Amino acid sequence: MRHTLAIASLIAGLCLSLPAAAQVPVTPAPDHAALLASPDAKLAANKRLVYDFWREVFEAGHLELADKYMAETYIQHNPMVPTGRAAFVEFFGRFKKPGPIAPKVAAPLVTITAEGDIVVLSFVREGKDAKDPTKTYTTTWFDMFRIENGKIAEHWDPATR
Repeated sequence: MRHTLAIASLIAGLCLSLPAAAQVPVTPAPDHAALLASPDAKLAANKRLVYDFWREVFEAGHLELADKYMAETYIQHNPMVPTGRAAFVEFFGRFKKPGPIAPKVAAPLVTITAEGDIVVLSFVREGKDAKDPTKTYTTTWFDMFRIENGKIAEHWDPATR
């Protein structure tokens, strides 16, 4: 036990004596086509489904296309948005109006990860420094989707109330 405490004390002392390291800014990927590529055709199709949903429905506000991408029984884990495709459309329809559909996602996309029926979009997110509100920093936001029968069936993100 003394040995464990000694090691813990040594590590704590070293950490406290090290200078604070500056954060490395999160940067977006310039080549979305490379992010969409996959040697697995199913993973590539799942990535494309989520990517196009994001561009056409979420960013461009074409909620009339929701049924092309989302299961009717869509499950929403963001506590601010209701569950169900119809509820999603009704919620976003209150403030999202249709606009031009861009050829690529406009948000600063870092990566697209796909494994099995899960696709994760990771984005650059800028925040204000709590200690100095005149300074900003970058971090990463994610949106995770589960695909079922070729449609988005479920969504998660780190949003809180």
